[in-house]
Order: sequence, then C-alpha cells, then structure tokens
Amino acid sequence: MSNVETIFTVEGRLGCIHLNRPQVLNALSPAQFVAIDRQLAAWARDEAVTAVVIDGAGERAFCAGGDIRAVWDARRRGDDAFNRAIFRDEYRMDRRIHHYPKPVVSILDGITMGGGAGLSVNGRYRVATERTLFAMPETAIGFFPDVGATHFLSRCPGQVGLYLGVTGARLGAADCLWAGLATHFVAAAQRDRLRVALVAAAASADPNTAVPDTLAAFHGDAGPSPLSERAAAVDRCFDRATMREVISALVAEGSDWAWEALEPIGDNCPLSLALTFRQLRDGATLSFDEAIRREYRMACRSLADDNIYEGIRALVIDKDRKPAWTPMSLAEVDPARVAAYFSPLGEDELVFPG
Repeated sequence: MSNVETIFTVEGRLGCIHLNRPQVLNALSPAQFVAIDRQLAAWARDEAVTAVVIDGAGERAFCAGGDIRAVWDARRRGDDAFNRAIFRDEYRMDRRIHHYPKPVVSILDGITMGGGAGLSVNGRYRVATERTLFAMPETAIGFFPDVGATHFLSRCPGQVGLYLGVTGARLGAADCLWAGLATHFVAAAQRDRLRVALVAAAASADPNTAVPDTLAAFHGDAGPSPLSERAAAVDRCFDRATMREVISALVAEGSDWAWEALEPIGDNCPLSLALTFRQLRDGATLSFDEAIRREYRMACRSLADDNIYEGIRALVIDKDRKPAWTPMSLAEVDPARVAAYFSPLGEDELVFPG
C-alpha cells in the first residue's frame, strides 16, 4: 500500500480520489484539504474529466473526520494561524464540492463522520453501504457540527438535524437515506462493479445523465429506517425554543430512546450545545456560502476558547473521557457569549478564491 495520503488517478474520463490513511480510519490531514481542493479545481477545468468518485482505503471507514490531533499539536506550539488555516482550507474544499460543476460520487463504505461528511454530503451523490456508520459528534469535543452541517443538517426532515447535531447519534444506511444524507444504497460487495460502471458513465456522451442512471441501476433496498419510526418523537422533543427546553421535553418523554438521547447531551460540552442549537435553528434560511462563512466565524472563536482543546485532551490525548467544560452546565451559558461566536470577523472573514 502506498504511503501517499491521497491517491489521485484518472480512469478513462473519471477522476478518482482515494483517501489512503486506513491506519487512522482515513481521517483527513491538513495537507489533504489543500491537495484535494487543488485537484478538484484542476479537474473542473479539464474537459478530459467529466465526473469524480471519492472513496476510502480499507473496509472500516470512508473518512472518520479531520485529524484533530493536528489542532492539539498546533495549539501546543502556539501556532494559532496554522489552526485557522486548517479550517479555512477545509471549508473552501467543502464549498468547492458543494458547487462542483461535474457529478461527484462519494462511496460512504464504513465510518463517515465530521470532515468525512463534509467531503461527501456536500456533493451531488452519496452512496451508502451496509457498513456505513454516519455521525456528527463534534459537541463531544467542545466544538460544533461544521463542514457545511449548518446547511445539510438543517435540511433533514423535521427536527432530525438538530437531534443529530447535539447528540452525535450514529446512523446506518437506511437512516442516512431517509434523512437525505445519502442518495443511494449499494452493497459493499458491488463497489468494484459500480466503479467500472461509473468509468463507463463518465465516458458517455452525457455524463450528467449517465452517472445518476448508473447509480439508480445499482441502487438497492437498505431496509427500514429506525430513525423514521421515531421521527414524530424527535419533532415533539426537539421543536423547542431553547436547548434546556429540549432536555425537559426528553425527560417528560421518558422513553428508552429519549433517555438514550439524554445521555450524550449530558456529557457533551454545554456551550457547544447552545451554539449548535442556534446554528441549526438558523441554518434552514441560509445559503451554503452564508452557512460556511458563519461556521468559519464559529471555528475561529472556538479556537480562541479552551473547550475544543479540553475535549481533544479528554477524548484523544489522555483518553480519560473526563473533560472539564467551561462552563459546566447549560444554565451557566451566557447568551452574549453565544452571540459573539456568530459575529463577523472583519478582515478575517472566510473568502473564496476565484
């Protein structure tokens, strides 16, 4: 296996992006954000490439997110500019995928979390398999669901996006399809056949028609969606004016599902919960570009705070799973502090080249 982090190839007229860090579940390094963005920009201009496919090495993960240890290391050496650049480069890559002029197909075979969702859900086609495990677990590390989640979570049915954002709940293929996070289901054993078919589709006279037709031909039955069956309860509990009211509603609901939702909410960063609540409440009215710019503001404010570093320490560095959040409860979260995360950055706003 090559030591190259991202393998770029062209098969016929199909541009192929292969994430190649299976030892860390294909988590994206800072260098990969830049490399993938540059390659996508080049292929967008290249008439010889008509479609793109993105997949991950191994059978465990498409992409488990961004490499958050790099954020920790940069903070330790006092390189705040490096950390801001990580998020700037990642968000620019996510935006390019969202607006890409050619069909992009991501194969979500295995764990797909955080940055892996940004790399895929923002694109046109997302293929789940029976091994797909999707989640946005950022509130557990003192952060918020980013990489375009303001846009794609707020467009899930009802209050499902808010539920996913504050709990980090994990979804299988059927749930991803129902929630709109995946567009197709293909069995993992069919991956190679699908790739061959996509090469043929990319070489056709009309790839914009041939690619979705090919995906439709391979699309199978993922089975029932457990999430759809409790959608009414999700809406009943999460359609509230504040995060604290959501918690009260879950307690009153009293079902096994409600108590399962309360467990991570109780552990996750209180400030992150409040930020995520406002972020996703506002998200449905924002364009993608407005949403990702807002996320960059929130990311820069988070990098100047201690919660994200405390979360990384507790879950990744020391692994004691005992983060000391600031503040320690939702009741102590200052609304003015929350509002400050969303305020403009002035000359430091996220800008999009070209």
